Amino acid sequence: MKQVVYTASPESHQIHVWQMNEAGGLTLLQVVDAPGQIQPLVVSPDKRFLYGGVRPDFRVVAWQIDSEGKLKEAGQAPLPGSPTHISTDRQGRFIFVGSYNDACVSVSPVGDDGLPAAPLQVVKGLEGCHSANIDLANQTLFVPALKQDRITLFTLGSDGHLTPTGQGEVKTAPGAGPRHMVFHPNQKVAYSVNELDSTVDVWGLEQGEVSHIQSLSMMPDDFSDTCWAADIHITPDGRLLYACDRTASIITAFTVSDDGKTLTRQGFCPTETQPRGFNIDRSGQFVIVAGQKSHHITVYKISGEKGELQALGRYAVGQGPMWVLVS
Repeated sequence: MKQVVYTASPESHQIHVWQMNEAGGLTLLQVVDAPGQIQPLVVSPDKRFLYGGVRPDFRVVAWQIDSEGKLKEAGQAPLPGSPTHISTDRQGRFIFVGSYNDACVSVSPVGDDGLPAAPLQVVKGLEGCHSANIDLANQTLFVPALKQDRITLFTLGSDGHLTPTGQGEVKTAPGAGPRHMVFHPNQKVAYSVNELDSTVDVWGLEQGEVSHIQSLSMMPDDFSDTCWAADIHITPDGRLLYACDRTASIITAFTVSDDGKTLTRQGFCPTETQPRGFNIDRSGQFVIVAGQKSHHITVYKISGEKGELQALGRYAVGQGPMWVLVS
C-alpha cells in the first residue's frame, strides 16, 4: 500500500512530504514553502489535491499532488477568518473551514478543476469553533463550538448550503470544550475529544438523532495538572481509538466495543512534547505523532489487542508541527 504523510509546521511556514513504507519507515520526498503559517490540511477524496489553511492572510491554498505524492501550488481562495480546521465533504465538492478566533464555519465550493473558490456561506456565532466534521453518509456536518460546550448540527444541501437540523445541537458537560471528532465505520457512532477536561464523549447516531452514550477520561488517575486535549483518531476497522493531551504529552489508547458504543481505556504512551496533532495510517498499523514543542514526529507501531504503541522512528520536521495527514 502506497502511503504519503504530510506534516504542517506553521512556525517555519513548511509542509514536509514523506513516503511511508510497509514497515512504517519514512523517507523525505519534499519540503514545501507555504505562503504563510500553514495550519490544517486535508486531501481531496480523489487524492488529486492537498488543501491547507494559512494565516495571517486568511486563505485556503490548493496544491496539486503528483504520482509520487509531491506538491505543486495550483490556486488560492480567501477565507473569512483564521483557519483552525479544514475538511471536505465525502465527494470533494465543498471545503469546510472552522475558525476558532473568528467564531465561524465557512463553506467553499470546489470547481471541476479541483480548485477552491470564495466561500458561498459563513455561519457565525460559533464561539471557539474548532472543527467541521461531515458524517460518513455525507449528510450531517458536526461543528464543535468549544467555548459554548456544544456541537452544532447542520444538514448539508446539494448546493453546499448548511441548514440547522431539527435537533440543532447537542451539549457536552459544562467546561468540557469539544474540539475534534471522528466517526465509527458502522456510521452509527461518533466520538468527540474535549480539550478543557481531557475526556472523550461517545455519541449515538441512530433514528436521525444524536444522543449521548458515554464520557470517559483520557488521563491517568493521578493526573492533577491542567487538562489540554487536542486530537482524536480511530483505526479504519473501528477497533481502536486514540486521543492526545498536550500538557501530559501522552497518547491514550482505547479499545472500542463491536457496536462502537463503549470505550475502554487501555493505557498511555509518553510521546513528543506537546502533541497537538497526530494521525493513523490507512492500514491501521501505525500512529504518527507531531510534537509542537519538540519539532519532531515519531512513528509508532500499533501492537496487541489493547493497541499498545511501540516507537519505530523519529524524524525532524519544521518548527512547531501541528498537523499530520496520511494519504
